[in-house]
Amino acid sequence: MPTTTPSPTYGPPPSSGLSLSVGQVEAGLGHRASVLTLTNRDSAPRKVTGYPDLKILAGDGTPLDVQVLHETSYFAPDPGPQDLTLQPGETALSVLAWSATVTSGDKHTGAAISVVPVPGEPAQKQPLETDLGTTDTVKLSAWASRIGN
Repeated sequence: MPTTTPSPTYGPPPSSGLSLSVGQVEAGLGHRASVLTLTNRDSAPRKVTGYPDLKILAGDGTPLDVQVLHETSYFAPDPGPQDLTLQPGETALSVLAWSATVTSGDKHTGAAISVVPVPGEPAQKQPLETDLGTTDTVKLSAWASRIGN
């Protein structure tokens, strides 16, 4: 009898600490994007700086060989690294964007993402389908208090 690899399941974001949530995928002209929202669920302020450490995961939970560029995308400017202090309940945003362009070669699709919001924090995994076409590249903006600043 053949064995199948079970698909990983992802729980809800943590109810304390820095909690990651993933927005729905927006599409336009072959481009795709999702807003990552990091919420401070602690009772004390938390420092957030730079870029999330992000990996695109296959359906079995293994990381795909995808290049993560820290730069402006079709959907959002990259404000560059900045120091943010999130008060309890406040959020920081980052935009993950990619192109579904298909040229030559095999198409790749991610099933989830793994994000370390700031160094020293545990990775948080959330389902997110990323139809990467043949580009194997995503763009990620730095954490910011709002998109476009």
